[in-house]
Amino acid sequence: MINTSIILLFILGITAWFWFDTQRSQEMALRVCKRACRQVNLLLLDDTIAVVRIRVKRNIRGRLNVQRTYQFEFSDGTNQRHKGSIILCGIFVEMLEIPGYLDKIINL
Repeated sequence: MINTSIILLFILGITAWFWFDTQRSQEMALRVCKRACRQVNLLLLDDTIAVVRIRVKRNIRGRLNVQRTYQFEFSDGTNQRHKGSIILCGIFVEMLEIPGYLDKIINL
């Protein structure tokens, strides 16, 4: 009985940590996307980003971290929607891509 309670508490703790970490990562990604769009005179549509991939990856120090890839839509003032993407490892930006509006993929 005690072992089951400990296991359930551990699973609940991991789930809560993952949820809070995801929220923090999404807030950081949204902030970076808004700033980048503003810098190149684009409009971040719907003020939202969507997670498209989650995986575990080692950071530059060799520690395991959660890497999340988000997509967002932007417009240059026309009626067309374009897709961009941003990859974060934890809360640190690894890559930002705004196709057609930045000369290259930005690796931060």
